[in-house]
Amino acid sequence: MPNRYENYPRIAIVTGGDSGIGRACAAALAGAGFDVGITWHADADGAERTAEEVRAAGRRAETAHLDLTRLPGAASVVDELAERLGGIGVLVNNAGTGASTPFVDTAWEQWREVLSVDLDGPFLCGQRAARRMRATGRGGRIINITSVHEHAPRVGSAAYCAAKGGLGLLTKVMAQELAADGITVNAVAPGEIATPMTGQEDVDPFTRERPGVPVGRPGDAREVAAVVALLASPAAAYVTGASWPVDGGMLMMGPQAGSHLPSDEWRAG
Repeated sequence: MPNRYENYPRIAIVTGGDSGIGRACAAALAGAGFDVGITWHADADGAERTAEEVRAAGRRAETAHLDLTRLPGAASVVDELAERLGGIGVLVNNAGTGASTPFVDTAWEQWREVLSVDLDGPFLCGQRAARRMRATGRGGRIINITSVHEHAPRVGSAAYCAAKGGLGLLTKVMAQELAADGITVNAVAPGEIATPMTGQEDVDPFTRERPGVPVGRPGDAREVAAVVALLASPAAAYVTGASWPVDGGMLMMGPQAGSHLPSDEWRAG
């Protein structure tokens, strides 16, 4: 008889958990009963604030630095946090970067940085997590944060779209290969979310109008985190290989519905 795989460790690692979507995911997972490992790239204080939020929910929290331009070695942070917390049942690959530069003007170094952080990093961190989950034989969850631009192109975002599109298809392959081990793998594809990455930190999304989006506003990071928490739960055991847009209907309006986003470089995680 098939195994139910419901008893994976209630321990999650969230990369890029120092702000925005990552911070919201850490808080939501803590509320769902998970201890949380949090990685940060440039904001150690932000990671500690996230950790305090997790602890306020009665769960353990650990933080660690992660620079996904320093691969493959940097992916060892998954093993480090798993050791400190006592295992891993959920990995949320959230850390990401991007740049808005025309295709013909995108420098090789810029291309490689975005691909390294947004695609190579989740690949290597996912491997580390999956190996540990397989070794315990208890199943688990891997959730890759992609973007609506996993599905639709955006002018000026060649590297970002290539990386997120690649991560979307990688998610499906991972789901196929890991399903027999009770490990589900899904993507969550946010649209415009009010976070530092879109230049809207601490902005109430209900105060911003977006006529090109059916819901009419940007999203809240907690609205993304709610989907992540669902996919991380035992209740989502029959969901794998899917991509969940959290975009207020943006994808229904075409690839340029989000063209109001800042044209300068952005980083999250």
